[in-house]
Amino acid sequence: MELRTPGRTGLKVSLLGFGCGAVGGLMVRGTHADQERTVARAIELGINYFDTAAFYGEGESERNLGRVLATLRPNVMVGTKFRIVPAERGHIAEAIATSLDASLRRLGRDQVDLLQLHNEISESGDGDGLPAASILDEVVPALERLRQQGKIRFCGISAKGHTEAVRRVINAGVADTAQVIYNLLNPSAGAKVKARFPAQDFRQLLEQTRQARVGAIVIRVLAGGALSGVEERHPLGAPKVPPMGSGPDYPADVRRARLLAPLVQEGHAASLIEAALRFAIANDAIGTVLVGYSTIDQLEYAVASVNKGPLSRDALNRVADLQETFT
Repeated sequence: MELRTPGRTGLKVSLLGFGCGAVGGLMVRGTHADQERTVARAIELGINYFDTAAFYGEGESERNLGRVLATLRPNVMVGTKFRIVPAERGHIAEAIATSLDASLRRLGRDQVDLLQLHNEISESGDGDGLPAASILDEVVPALERLRQQGKIRFCGISAKGHTEAVRRVINAGVADTAQVIYNLLNPSAGAKVKARFPAQDFRQLLEQTRQARVGAIVIRVLAGGALSGVEERHPLGAPKVPPMGSGPDYPADVRRARLLAPLVQEGHAASLIEAALRFAIANDAIGTVLVGYSTIDQLEYAVASVNKGPLSRDALNRVADLQETFT
């Protein structure tokens, strides 16, 4: 497994990471035996970064990951996330510290390698979003205090929400990492797209993270599963997956994914899933790509796909041609 160094962290992180969320569902709803077997196999295959969150399964993901790692005792890196709810906005620092302490208890650890803001970044702070000013003025200082206390090694953000607000936080250079949406349905974080491209324009955010020396962690590389090209979901996976930065709904994402079928038909990749993974890793601005798994077979397939290396230049050109057909 190729190792890359995200941003200025100095870490050597596997190009493919292990997402422990509800989309794949294994670490939330799987059996203990399957969870342990799959994590052990991931480590054997060279994966050394596991990404979870306090809100995944209301803490079940962290509990299950902590239990498995306590059994296996591997030398791996763990990242988790916190989310500030509206009622906590008057005491953000306290809320972050409380959330982290609960995460550490569930994980059975004294420290996590990476603690990340889970909220979207917004202009006004409506809904789940936090405005950039609150992140810079309140969240970042709170994370720095936790770093000084030895409870975290690095801090990061989820680069979701309003594009300009996200860019403002990235430009500040205060985050060590950023989770960036980048996939075949929405390549705008990595390349300029046409004016009427039917997805959120992240305005080449990956180049911005590179310049700011912020490590890019790619999320939604399979668009929540839509890039399988089928609507049917695995029983362990989340039954409904709201799109992030792509189409209006999951079926629309699946329909658009099917427009990419020529990549397989013409021999550029063995499947849409393989094409999606190899497309993402072709961008050298990224540090790692997260995939959520339902089964050990999905893990094996993802690793095999990534180990084939990036798509060829001809394939990437074909991708760009096919994306021009998106409406």
